[in-house]
Amino acid sequence: MSGIIGKKIGMTSVYGADGRNVACTLIEAGPCVVTQVKNEEGDGYKAVQLAYDERKEKNTPKAMKGHFERASTTPKKKLVEFRNFRVEFENEVGLGDEIKVADVFAEGDFLDAIGTSKGKGFQGVVKRHNFAGVGQSTHGQHNRERAPGSIGGASYPARVFKGMRMAGRDGGNRVKVTNLEVMKIYPEHNLILISGSIPGAKNSYVILEK
Repeated sequence: MSGIIGKKIGMTSVYGADGRNVACTLIEAGPCVVTQVKNEEGDGYKAVQLAYDERKEKNTPKAMKGHFERASTTPKKKLVEFRNFRVEFENEVGLGDEIKVADVFAEGDFLDAIGTSKGKGFQGVVKRHNFAGVGQSTHGQHNRERAPGSIGGASYPARVFKGMRMAGRDGGNRVKVTNLEVMKIYPEHNLILISGSIPGAKNSYVILEK
């Protein structure tokens, strides 16, 4: 599985080949540096570790400094491992090599995007789990429109079952969106335009997998 690390810039729209206006997400993808190459002999599986986005050296632990020095690169913020990296790169990827967006993707390709959804804080059941609420305020239903209702706890089972849909922290989850089309690539600016929306706020990290 090949891929690249990027940063979400924002959203826009373009006209597709069929004339439809398609909502798209603009991502600054790479360039990424190869900081580790794993193989079946030493690690038990094949993988390529990519690093992205500059990091201040004073904020980098000593162990990570040595890790980046072995790859002859500056400290990076985001590291992601891609198993079974693209066949075209096999036996050609080495420490310190630079991977750009045009090396992995082409216009018309389909990819999967992984990001962290926006955190929404502590939310009730209506927003968090799409409960309908009571809907009416008659027959003594005072301030119960958005209440969760019974959660099933009585003398038996005398506890709340795991997974019960209740109020709590919402958002901030790892989300994967599949089968997004690559609409346009701007290799000179390391930008890629992808159809549809991708989870996460602006400037958040996104992993693109092919």
